[in-house]
Amino acid sequence: MQSQDVAQRPASRSPRSGSAGPALDVEQAEAALVEHYPRLVRLAYVVLPPTLARGRRVLTAHALVQRALPRRRASAPVIPAQSAGRDGDPGYAYVRLQVVRTALQAGLPLKRRAWPKRAQFPPLLPQVRGLRLFPRSGGADELALEQRLSELDGPARAAYALRGLEQLPDGDVRKILGECGVDAIDAALREAGEVDAEYTLLDSPEFDPCSLQARPTDLMRRRQHGRAALAAGAALLVCGALVALPGGGWGPDGAAAPSYAKNPAAEAALDPGRLLKVSPVAWKTSSRTDFSAWPARGELTGDDALLRRALAVWARPGAQVHVSATPDTPTGGPAGPPQLLYAGTVDNARVVLLHDGLRIARYAEPKDGTAGAALDFARVDGASGAESGAVVLGRADGNVRFLTAPWVTKAGERDLSKPGAGVMDLTLTGGVTSPMVSPATKQGACTGWNVLELTGGEGRQLLSDLGELVPARLTSGKPGAVKDATGAEALKTWAPYACSLADARAQGVRAVNVWQFARQPLPDGTGSADWVCTRAETWRGDGARALAQFHTPGGLFGAAVAKGLDVPACGPRDPHVLAGALWKSKAGHWFLLAAGDKDTASVRTEGGISVSGQGNLLAARTEQGVQASLEGALKDGTAVKGLR
Repeated sequence: MQSQDVAQRPASRSPRSGSAGPALDVEQAEAALVEHYPRLVRLAYVVLPPTLARGRRVLTAHALVQRALPRRRASAPVIPAQSAGRDGDPGYAYVRLQVVRTALQAGLPLKRRAWPKRAQFPPLLPQVRGLRLFPRSGGADELALEQRLSELDGPARAAYALRGLEQLPDGDVRKILGECGVDAIDAALREAGEVDAEYTLLDSPEFDPCSLQARPTDLMRRRQHGRAALAAGAALLVCGALVALPGGGWGPDGAAAPSYAKNPAAEAALDPGRLLKVSPVAWKTSSRTDFSAWPARGELTGDDALLRRALAVWARPGAQVHVSATPDTPTGGPAGPPQLLYAGTVDNARVVLLHDGLRIARYAEPKDGTAGAALDFARVDGASGAESGAVVLGRADGNVRFLTAPWVTKAGERDLSKPGAGVMDLTLTGGVTSPMVSPATKQGACTGWNVLELTGGEGRQLLSDLGELVPARLTSGKPGAVKDATGAEALKTWAPYACSLADARAQGVRAVNVWQFARQPLPDGTGSADWVCTRAETWRGDGARALAQFHTPGGLFGAAVAKGLDVPACGPRDPHVLAGALWKSKAGHWFLLAAGDKDTASVRTEGGISVSGQGNLLAARTEQGVQASLEGALKDGTAVKGLR
């Protein structure tokens, strides 16, 4: 665990980057590149000029990282790698410097009398033929940040990326930019400082060139080139025959691509007459309380033309269809006839919801045609009654409408950050809620977080819209004994940490639990601080996110002090957690505070400060910017490490 400053980002102490470092072997640099490849590619992607097409920008970012190895034994720059797992690694420092340098070179204009740099040309490797690759789309905040970064020059983008992704202080950013040959370093830092410091957005899929979506290239242009090449040789006659083959056309299937193959199973899955429509009263006697018990609702359940278009687009989405999916959710067609959940008009669109046992698929088209159709997927296998309480029907003007489960008798909207504000009732019409404010699309600073409260079936549940089809269930309590966060005490626990749900947007989150694992008296006697762990579990199983947060008396929101990805801590497999933070008292004194759950018997620190203590709490006087690692032991002797 790397202690983080709650009041101010800690400053690091590092030697001059211009001084020669230790000798660096190619194998050492290669090991660092392979280990941290996703982060290096993300860094290159952010620094590269946005004027490049997104597909070329992705391939160029990968090419620059893959070419960052030294050709022979070299001297490593003495530039610190501050993030977890890279401290003092000269291999990583060298590769990172090369990536930033070549990314800046790629943005330079070509000059008539100067020999161009290799980075200024399209990459030779890697190459992708017939597909366009680009990162997954983020939310409104990510798009706004991308637009703002596009207005900066290369050095300013590099400064912003080094601050945000690498968490480097300005002194080390100056050294790296100087090593890269940047002259106007002060101007670059000043321009980067004018962009809102929402560095957590850089970790979103919008800036991840390793988690990609694939789409075909311009199909019409490829067809035209094929016809032109047909005249050059008889070897391309087969391609001409394939182009000339008759297909189903674009008529009854709407925005779907032409049919590529016909077989009885595929045709059955696309037949609206074979859709599974559950009885409206089946859920009352069903032993299952999940999406399989939902009846077909909506005024267009008998519109075979609409249902046929929805099924055809699901099986063969055309090039103009916007397709989105939660992480690791397959987007292929159904294996057999799916279950119809809804077909009707929502605001200005016709919407169809389908369920195939593994996924929810939402097809939407404008009321006046099929141009601009959209297809969204969310994974829902193994959903429980509380997790299958609602599905997003549509979004408009910052609001969201839900289709609720048939057993839901009442729906309401409440601000999770204000537990005493009460619930505002939402109208239910055929299971469809009236619009409520969606926090997933709000821009700017978080001042509240509206959630959906449902009553019926298993009692009351809280669900949060995180920008996906299925809202996430909110719970509270110690891992292994969590409950729906609807009680007064649970709502009070959630309130300071409501805005931290923004960190879980668009991650395929199934449920988020909050657990107050410790309460620590502050060293200056001004009260006690709460230590809380929020853990977001995903539908796919991996990708769980644990966030340790620290809340002092009188503070409106908690502060995130440690974050773990794909770690068992704070979850049912390992219901323990240890975290620490630097805290500044009102008198201006700095303290290292640490806390573990009640099963923690001792805590100790190593690094910039070495202290230890018995019990699950630790407080020690220190200096601003100190960095230390945390370790502890449980009452049964098991070792536990600080969340990082």
